[in-house]
Amino acid sequence: MITVVSDTHGTDGHRLEGRTLAAVREAELVVHAGDFTTEAVLDAFEAEAGAEHGGGEFVAVYGNNDDPGVRGRLTAERTVEYEGLRIVVVHGHEHDDTSLSLLGRQERADAVVVGHSHEPGRRRIGPVTVLNPGSHADPRWYRPGHVEVRPTGEGPTGRLVAPDGEVFDEFDLAATGRE
Repeated sequence: MITVVSDTHGTDGHRLEGRTLAAVREAELVVHAGDFTTEAVLDAFEAEAGAEHGGGEFVAVYGNNDDPGVRGRLTAERTVEYEGLRIVVVHGHEHDDTSLSLLGRQERADAVVVGHSHEPGRRRIGPVTVLNPGSHADPRWYRPGHVEVRPTGEGPTGRLVAPDGEVFDEFDLAATGRE
């Protein structure tokens, strides 16, 4: 399973709770789309990623609110593959829909993960699916959330999940960005 989170905006811990904490611990791959804020928060995420099975892969980018220590350890963009699914990760504060679509196509990605807005959701921009997990810890006026993606025999499926475990969106994640 892939667990996608973003926009923690913490100072000294991961701020994970409930289903979001469990999903991070269960995941084989944890993706964070930036705005940890401090290195202590980044370190806390690294410690929790895949903790239930000896550690999972952790992929993250920095966001516009991350301090210099976080920026020094992360990049602005990452591409990762999992079970045949190719995902580009950016924070999103420097991208509009056109540039996200172009980035996804350029990287031959099936999905682009963004954060920044704190608004959980998914949308299609041309051939690319854009996923925003929202913020599990600082949702502002939106619902708190994270994304879980699981491989299936018919292709990967995803869902948006609140920390209390409520699933508020489910979707198929077709591998279409490579066309």
